[in-house]
Amino acid sequence: MPQFWHLMRGEMSSVGPRPMTAGELRDFYRADAGEILRVRPGIDGLWRVSGRNRLDYAERRRLDLRLVRRRSPRLYAGVPLRTIPEGWNGANSW
Repeated sequence: MPQFWHLMRGEMSSVGPRPMTAGELRDFYRADAGEILRVRPGIDGLWRVSGRNRLDYAERRRLDLRLVRRRSPRLYAGVPLRTIPEGWNGANSW
């Protein structure tokens, strides 16, 4: 199902850690997995606007934890604003 419908049903937020599989949580997030799971996954997140495919899982984990631990209106508003140039550029998509 497209992520849009998950957002509309309240399963996802517009900004948050990107959804992960159980294996990703186990292998890369380990003890911090519970902290990540306490917030709704997001369509957009720091990992996505900070380099996405050129980043390794350690960096993704660091960015996801930063987003969860430092939740603030300024941080959450900044992510969608960074999405526009990131999407336009497309350098980190593949």
